[in-house]
Amino acid sequence: MKIAKTLLLVAFALFWMMQGCEKSSQEEAKPTPAPKKVAETKPEKLRVVATVGMIADLARRIAGEHATVDALMGPGTDPHLYKAREKDIRALSKADVIFYNGLHLEGKLGDVLDKMARKKTVTAVAGDIPREKLREPVAGGHDPHVWFNVELWMFAAEKIRDVLAEKDPSHKAEYRTNAEKLLKEMKQLHEWTHRRIASIAKERRVLITAHDAFGYFGDAYDIDVMGVQGISTEDEAGVKDINRMVSLIVDKKIKAVFVESSVSQKNVEALVEGCRAKGHELAIGGELFSDAMGAADTPGGTYIGMVRHNVDTIVNALK
Repeated sequence: MKIAKTLLLVAFALFWMMQGCEKSSQEEAKPTPAPKKVAETKPEKLRVVATVGMIADLARRIAGEHATVDALMGPGTDPHLYKAREKDIRALSKADVIFYNGLHLEGKLGDVLDKMARKKTVTAVAGDIPREKLREPVAGGHDPHVWFNVELWMFAAEKIRDVLAEKDPSHKAEYRTNAEKLLKEMKQLHEWTHRRIASIAKERRVLITAHDAFGYFGDAYDIDVMGVQGISTEDEAGVKDINRMVSLIVDKKIKAVFVESSVSQKNVEALVEGCRAKGHELAIGGELFSDAMGAADTPGGTYIGMVRHNVDTIVNALK
């Protein structure tokens, strides 16, 4: 009996030992689970805010996919009179880089931009244009409409390129490549504009618009320019200004004047009526983009497209 019990206990012990070995072998055979992959986080794009469309378009071209670029002022907006709204302050506060024209174009935004400059990168893109190349129609005041001389506006493109490269050096090469392509297109645009304006007979090369925004255009491309209002749309045109302009148009037999997309056309319409009263038929030659570009996804919605639209409109009306 004792021998039988001893054998039975030995058998049970062997059985449990074999079960333990088998379980251990199974556990060892199980594959080690792969470590969980940590999701890669893409670096955030630069957030860029520009005051006007002519600056925003250059910034988009140069930044490419490495920044989001928004403009405070859209089509038809007059920067001379523009005041910052609550949503503008929020957008400016969130921006990594702010680009503005300077030369008092955004006069009513001056205080806001000064405050933003204390804590972030705020750059006047016209700041590197040599002073001797700027128009000074009134003592101590420069004409801010530099984008109408395409060659001068290339300084703005170079300024944007340099600021983006400094702010985001990891994409410096792409910014330089994009800027090089843009500058080449702008040089071609400058030369094309020269040829197109030169196709108008010299005696007909007179551009009259709602306000005096095309001075740089006139200097660069050899066309006489006059505005019913002054450099800023804050300058009101009086009856004497209208009558003086009517007399000039009649004497020179000018055939067309132009309205602007961001300025009231009442003064231009007054010219048409005044000329008609003197027996001279004056046409409105079309609408020009001056202080604002056209709507997105239209030819005038880019800087180069805006200039081309203006030049074709002027040539077609005055030739």
